[in-house]
Amino acid sequence: MAFWRLYYHLVWSTAERRHDLTEAVEEHLYPYLVSKAAELGVYVYAVNGWYDHIHMVVAVPPKLSVANVVGKLKGSSSHFLNHTLRLDPVFAWQHGYGALSIGERHRHIAEAYVHRQKEHHSKATLVARLERDADE
Repeated sequence: MAFWRLYYHLVWSTAERRHDLTEAVEEHLYPYLVSKAAELGVYVYAVNGWYDHIHMVVAVPPKLSVANVVGKLKGSSSHFLNHTLRLDPVFAWQHGYGALSIGERHRHIAEAYVHRQKEHHSKATLVARLERDADE
């Protein structure tokens, strides 16, 4: 068994930045993402979001690529939401994602930022580089 500590702050958006992430959707989405991540061997430290995007702080084992993990989380969660909640319009994630590596000493800062997403957005106390999910 290898020893590893690889932490990432991930962010991705809903298709067309639609405000699809309502409280009712979050209630199903966040537990699903934690469960799916565990199936992949990924540990979730924090998950939260705003109406049009989601943030996660995770530990990804070195045998998995970040791109593969994000792809599986995005794909399976949209399928889950569409088949469980039967959303109209059909739920989809936007192409792309943001991924920042973080050190173990700074992981708690990233976790706090994610846990306070709604506060940051409502009070406009965002950190721009932590909100990026595409090349701009």
